[in-house]
Amino acid sequence: MSRASVLVAACFGALAALSSLEALAQPGGSVAQPKEEAPAPPPPKPATITPPVLKKDEGAAYPAQATQDKVRDAVTVDLILELDATGRVTKATVEKAAGHGFDEAAEAAAMKLEFEPAKRDGNPVAAKIRHRYVFNPPPSRIVGRITTQGQGTAPEGALVTATAPDGGRYEAKVAADGSFALEGLPAGTYRVTVAAPGHVAQAFDEALDPGQEARENIRLALEAPVVTPISPGNDVVEEVQVRGVRPAREVTKRTLEQRELARIPGTNGDALRAIQNLPGVARPPAIAGLLIVRGAAPNETNIYVDGTLVPIVYHFGGLSSVIPTEMLEKIDFYPGNFSTYYGRVTGAIVDVAVHDPRVKKDGRIHGLAQADLIDARVLAEGPIGNTGWNFAVAGRRSYIDLWLKPLLEQAGAGVTTAPVYYDYQLMVQRDFGKKHSLRFFFFGSDDRLEILSPTVNGSNPGIGGNVTLGTAFYRLQARYVGKLSDDTEMKLTAAVGKDALDFAIGDNFFVLSSTPINPRAELSHKLAPGVRNNVGLDVFYSPYTVEARVPAPPRPGQPPAGPFGSQPPLEVSDSDAIYRPGLYDEIELTPFRGTRIVPGVRLDYAKDTKRWDVQPRMTVRQDLTREFPRTTLKSGIGRFAQPPQPQETNATFGLPGLRSNIANHYGFGVEQEITRQIEVSTETFYRQYDQRVVQRIGNIGEGRAFGLETLIRYKPDDRFFGFIAYTLSRSVRKDGPGEPERLFPFDQTHILTAIGSYRLGRGWEIGARLRLVSGNLRTPQTYGFYDATVGAYLPLSEFPPAGVRNPMFHQLDVRVDKTWQIGEGFKLSAYLDIYNIYNAGNVEGVSYNYNYTLSTQATGIPFLPSLGLRGEL
Repeated sequence: MSRASVLVAACFGALAALSSLEALAQPGGSVAQPKEEAPAPPPPKPATITPPVLKKDEGAAYPAQATQDKVRDAVTVDLILELDATGRVTKATVEKAAGHGFDEAAEAAAMKLEFEPAKRDGNPVAAKIRHRYVFNPPPSRIVGRITTQGQGTAPEGALVTATAPDGGRYEAKVAADGSFALEGLPAGTYRVTVAAPGHVAQAFDEALDPGQEARENIRLALEAPVVTPISPGNDVVEEVQVRGVRPAREVTKRTLEQRELARIPGTNGDALRAIQNLPGVARPPAIAGLLIVRGAAPNETNIYVDGTLVPIVYHFGGLSSVIPTEMLEKIDFYPGNFSTYYGRVTGAIVDVAVHDPRVKKDGRIHGLAQADLIDARVLAEGPIGNTGWNFAVAGRRSYIDLWLKPLLEQAGAGVTTAPVYYDYQLMVQRDFGKKHSLRFFFFGSDDRLEILSPTVNGSNPGIGGNVTLGTAFYRLQARYVGKLSDDTEMKLTAAVGKDALDFAIGDNFFVLSSTPINPRAELSHKLAPGVRNNVGLDVFYSPYTVEARVPAPPRPGQPPAGPFGSQPPLEVSDSDAIYRPGLYDEIELTPFRGTRIVPGVRLDYAKDTKRWDVQPRMTVRQDLTREFPRTTLKSGIGRFAQPPQPQETNATFGLPGLRSNIANHYGFGVEQEITRQIEVSTETFYRQYDQRVVQRIGNIGEGRAFGLETLIRYKPDDRFFGFIAYTLSRSVRKDGPGEPERLFPFDQTHILTAIGSYRLGRGWEIGARLRLVSGNLRTPQTYGFYDATVGAYLPLSEFPPAGVRNPMFHQLDVRVDKTWQIGEGFKLSAYLDIYNIYNAGNVEGVSYNYNYTLSTQATGIPFLPSLGLRGEL
């Protein structure tokens, strides 16, 4: 077929098809129907997706770095989490870094999350999701205890209020035991106000970092001196006020409250004499004003007045202290393991804090006068006009000489001057704003005794004529205390003064005059929450002159070369200076609530030894229970150095080139609250002496002192206060390698003291003190030989020295007080303090006849009442 034929046939086929379509379109037309095609399948259903479901979230811990950086705003951290088919987080990625430890805390918390896995059509699958953490700063809190000064009880209706910078107020009512807690405080600086009906309100600023717990111990003063039938003597001026006391840096710090200090029987109301009743303090020999702590010598205990070293703490015979009770704020007693703040001593520390001048609410002057059979004292304090400065002035003089001198003359003692002492204090102080205070304090003391002996001592014929003893000192102290910032505090103290000692017996004498200069500085800075650093400088410089004519002290084991008054004397006239600078640094750590760790180190230099002494120390306290009844464990270890005494390195009386005495302290104890009022503390101690100075030989001595101390104390309430103190101890020394160990002369095995005082009502109070103490040690003497060169018998002393103990000491003292409130502005008190009420004949020593063949026991102070009156405006 040709190509043309094909084209013609195609055209005719197309026309036929067109005709068929037209016929189909006409009514009644018909055409053959084509076969219908099958419909397309429906589209597939979308997959069913189930997102992950969180089933366990332990939360994110607030980072310690943020706390240290003091981040106070909420912080949000978003993360992308990658989950496997089991719901486990395999990877967490922070979308935007927040810093301060938040990213790491969020990532660590996210990796612990647990999810129900994501599912596709019911089958677990891996997934990737976004997760968010919001970090809110942990709340802070202020806790503490509110009491009324001098009563130790909580004031009724007391309320503590904290006002935030934005005006928000938080309030807490004070519980029956005085405790309070302000919870949930956002970080910031709060104005805290403490108020109670009938009391003077207190207000202060408290800066809180996130998560910080601030502790306050606040004692509210009464608005006016008020005496109630069950609570006499609550004068605002007499009582102690302590606010915001920082925890002690020491293992053991014992502090007595004002009512305890002033009412202990047998102390004549003297606060500093009250510490002789605490555990670890031995009873000194009769009429000896010494502090003997844990078997240490008296010169191993240092006495400070607000950080300034003073030479004595008691007047002649220990009858009263050199600072009157009315000027004391508190007395801190550290029997061992004390802070690096203190140095140059191996025994114990007593730090007497003197309060700033107190001002009555109405601005009037407060004054008091007191007199008894021993001494009389006066005090006045108040504002200096409208200058902003306040003052306090006080003085005291004994008048034992007025009644004792005639008695001694009648007995043929030939007295020219009986014991007499006086002390004086003058203070001016001013606060500069709420964070800075400046104070100047001048105080001093003078004791004198002179006795004329008309006869010659048969056993010591070289001694005759006058016996004189005089001690005196004064200090001018300047002190600045300032809070430089919320985290930094500074305390500067500088003192200059004069010390004098004059002793003469027969032709022998010792005269010492020195000018001590004692500057101190301490900077305390909070490095982070729970971390505070205390760094300080402590310098002691004292030029002195000494003139002496006395026999040379014998070496250990060497018998004396005849009676004291007949021995060939050595004479010295010398001038020199003591220079002892010290540096210290310690860190107070509170890593956990109830935990306190204080490591530190002190460096002391002594000019006479030309050596630095490095003294590391550390104390730890741990509260086992946070709430009542509290249980606390405490322990401490440290090295303590004490330079030799000037006479020990003197070329005439001692040995140049000596080193410091060393004592290593170890202690462990437990404190336990039994009831709200009763607490028990017990502590074991061990003190190891090394390179101890042996007179005129060298640093070859050794020694140790160890024991157990227990204190059961009933804290003062409206009616009663009291405590029982018991010490079991032993103190021994060796004078060199291979030498026998011997008891130290101040060793006392058993010391038991029980004290209680009860308010009867209507202004009456009665108290008693019972003491049972092992007798003091002495060295017996027996008949030896007659020395014709001096015309006297020389005794033989038994070895070892201090090898015989006197009978046990026992004594009961009673005190009765009566107080009258006369009008609104005057209070009159009378007291009777009876020493040795049943007249126990306690043996204090032995006296011998001329040839030491006969001896009689010498007894101590007999029954001795002291009646006194006290008036206050």
